[in-house]
Amino acid sequence: MKITSLNIPDVLLIEPRVFEDGRGYFFESFNAKTFAEVTGLSLQFVQDNESASKKGVLRGLHLQSPPYAQGKLVRVVSGAVFDVAVDLRKHSPHYGNWCGAKLTAENKHQMYIPPGFAHGFAVLEDDTVFSYKCTDYYHRESEICLRWDDPDIGIAWPLTSPIISDKDRLHATALSKFDSPF
Repeated sequence: MKITSLNIPDVLLIEPRVFEDGRGYFFESFNAKTFAEVTGLSLQFVQDNESASKKGVLRGLHLQSPPYAQGKLVRVVSGAVFDVAVDLRKHSPHYGNWCGAKLTAENKHQMYIPPGFAHGFAVLEDDTVFSYKCTDYYHRESEICLRWDDPDIGIAWPLTSPIISDKDRLHATALSKFDSPF
């Protein structure tokens, strides 16, 4: 397993060791002991989520406030996404900055996003299946939605006219109006 910090050091790009031959491939998508040894993080994931989307969908930017904040380990099962994390930790030198990576079924890369970060992704291929492990349960009342297109964040999304949910279009907060609980 290879771990690389993105431009925000606490967000990790994880490249698992993949064994391929004429029959196909095998890899461990998660091993708690190896993850802890390699990252120094001993996490308990309590909920797994999966979504399927068509090309052009953009989901995010989402997070949950404490005490229900979630760390997420995300990956693509089929298809491809551009995955993004935005640092919302008040005292971080990276507050309001974003980092991202292309995750695909082919490259099998994963991204770990700690609590205190908003998360979103743009779907790059039809029939994309996105999977993520969470360190806390979904708690509707704690959900926060930031504007995916906020110019103060300035994410360079690879989509020109994304398909956005009503929640993300109508109920998202601008970073300038956001009072971070982190």
